[in-house]
Amino acid sequence: MQSYTIGQAARLLGVSPDTARRWADAGRVATHRDESGRRLIDGRDLAAFSVELARSGEEEGASYTASTSVRNAFPGIVTAVKLGDVAAQVEIQAGPHRLVSLLTREAVEELGLEVGVEATARVKSTNVHIDRV
Repeated sequence: MQSYTIGQAARLLGVSPDTARRWADAGRVATHRDESGRRLIDGRDLAAFSVELARSGEEEGASYTASTSVRNAFPGIVTAVKLGDVAAQVEIQAGPHRLVSLLTREAVEELGLEVGVEATARVKSTNVHIDRV
């Protein structure tokens, strides 16, 4: 399972590292320390927290202005994956934005997409493409 530093989590949540650190200190998201003493957040815990944060509408410490760039890229964290026999549904929480994409099961498996991994949704017209970071 992928883990994230406080700084990486802050970027994915669209807040400052200080805000992410305060949330961790308050016990809002679980952390553990690696062998060098850095605090890390498990990907599944971060995914669950990002969904909770988006649902609450909380924007304290938000550092995002617009979550899209010229290329309409939404970096975030995978919060749900539903696999069918041929197709799959992937949900990404990108700051305050929840994006859902339908793609092939094969693509999900090749990209290694699972809850808690970092990914970027790229939107063009009515299509959403997922990049594994």
